[in-house]
Amino acid sequence: MPAPTMATTSLVVTLQNKATILRIESVRATTEAGSGHPSSCCSAADIVAVLFFAVMRYDPKNPKNPNNDRFILSKGHAAPLLYAAWAEAGLFDKQDLLKLRTLESDLEGHPTPRLSFVDVATGSLGQGLAAGVGMALNAQRLDRSSYRTYVLLGDGESVEGSNWESVELARHYGLDNLCAIVDINRLGQSDPTMLQHDMEGYRARWAGFGWHAIVVDGHDTTALLAAFDEAARTKGRPTVLLARTLKGKGISFIEDRPDWHGRALKKGEESQKALDELTRQLKPGTSEPDIPRPEPAVNGARPAKPMAPPAYKPTDSVATREAFGTALVALGDANPLVVGLDADVKNSTFTDKFGKQFPHRFFEHFIAEQTMVGAAVGLAACGKIPFAATFACFLTRAYDFIRMAAISHANIKLMGSHVGVSIGEDGPSQMGLEDLAMMAAQPGMVVLYPSDAVCTHRLVEAAAAHRGPVYIRTGRPKSPILYGNEEKFPIGGCKVLRQSPSDQLTIVAAGVTVFEALKAHDQLKAAGIPVRVLDLYSIVPIDRPTLLLCANATKSRILTVEDHYAHGGLGDAVLSAVGSEGIRVHKMAIREIPHSGKPDELVNRFGISARAIVETVKRIL
Repeated sequence: MPAPTMATTSLVVTLQNKATILRIESVRATTEAGSGHPSSCCSAADIVAVLFFAVMRYDPKNPKNPNNDRFILSKGHAAPLLYAAWAEAGLFDKQDLLKLRTLESDLEGHPTPRLSFVDVATGSLGQGLAAGVGMALNAQRLDRSSYRTYVLLGDGESVEGSNWESVELARHYGLDNLCAIVDINRLGQSDPTMLQHDMEGYRARWAGFGWHAIVVDGHDTTALLAAFDEAARTKGRPTVLLARTLKGKGISFIEDRPDWHGRALKKGEESQKALDELTRQLKPGTSEPDIPRPEPAVNGARPAKPMAPPAYKPTDSVATREAFGTALVALGDANPLVVGLDADVKNSTFTDKFGKQFPHRFFEHFIAEQTMVGAAVGLAACGKIPFAATFACFLTRAYDFIRMAAISHANIKLMGSHVGVSIGEDGPSQMGLEDLAMMAAQPGMVVLYPSDAVCTHRLVEAAAAHRGPVYIRTGRPKSPILYGNEEKFPIGGCKVLRQSPSDQLTIVAAGVTVFEALKAHDQLKAAGIPVRVLDLYSIVPIDRPTLLLCANATKSRILTVEDHYAHGGLGDAVLSAVGSEGIRVHKMAIREIPHSGKPDELVNRFGISARAIVETVKRIL
């Protein structure tokens, strides 16, 4: 629990001065940068001053203390305010604020975890609360820690549907250690917000979702102190402070003006006028506040042990999605930091196995993929290794969260199942056909595509050991066992499955098309056409040396086969890796919107079957 905060006159005046200083530093920084959002900083300055200098428990010299209260600036465009608060707390020199938005500084236009005091990247609105849900879940269900999580949102971003997913989940889990604050300054970027200053409208919405909703004057220090104290005492449900504020507060000529969003004050007379007005608001005779310190951490996690190896028989036939579920249980038994997240498809992704074995480490997010990914990012920021799984096609609606997770270099692991036309009768709305392209587009994202259960098991192990975001693509159909249980699958590798000195072409496949390629190999061999077959289980990073070696041994000919749309998938990854060396890459992929049907029918109809491979190889040769 936070230390009780006494709203003494001295404290109130000190906090008012702190808010004014934060406004001054935000104006100085954005003016020097020539860009930024000083008016958005000014509206939230009182809120941040009260939080940072009277409410939150943290070590100002050690932002990574695991028992610090957490703060997420969901309205990331107010980054100068966050930077000013940490500088005022003594973490770094205030002069550094004047390097805002410059190439040599990590004080970027929106916060990223390049900074020690930023847990998750923000700036794409509507994402901070989901990360806050993950952090609050970590404290309540995993670490049993007393830290609280505070998320500052803008009123404009409250329209984002992802926020309401998170609001529902926070209520469902009774996250009374989570406190959201909405800076209701009435003005969006281009227009006033829908509700403007209709505080009862805001209160009714949040209360209707089961939150304890407190309407407060966001510029009244005493009221803010009392509201945060009430939030800390509220049990069984999360709290939101709905803070009525004015954009540009403290600067009379921009205050509550609709044309000042994202505009820095000009150097010279304009900025000086604002700074002079703010400086006159400082009151004498105050002392430095005593920032509440965190409680010592008391819970230690047991150390990880080696993950049990796979134990499949050569005669087994197992879908890679099912093998993923089995591997996740083995991983969870080995590593207590591993947690699972689902979006109401756990009986299809087989993460229900993990949930039954480790219910306290498994979080159901229902049909809310955005919050599932966002909460995974929050859990990863707390040192956990979250595996979030759903159908690959449904990750598309969470893609902006994935993009921001990549900017955070968050240690999240995503699994997309039910990929390609090989899922069969469910039809194109359920077929993940663009997931390789969207995942491979994100810098730092590892993209893996196992073909059999053994490979899946080993890649789950490798994903957990890798520091950074990983995507694992799994299929619906049952597949034969290709590999022995002792086989290793390092990230960035591949497997040459068939080869001879006289090979005329290299077939590169992954997942279900590996088996089509092997069938085609046998048919071509019978026809006197030797070809090489390569299982490219690691799409990103890609094994360029082996691809080049195989291509050079097969007359510079490569044929890629994938159960994915042609653009941005396996074929393009191979072409990008070897195209500059004069290698001819022919691509077989799904080139139209598919149809419902039997898996084998669809694989044949859309041109990625063994028959189609044989015909294509003969045509190329």
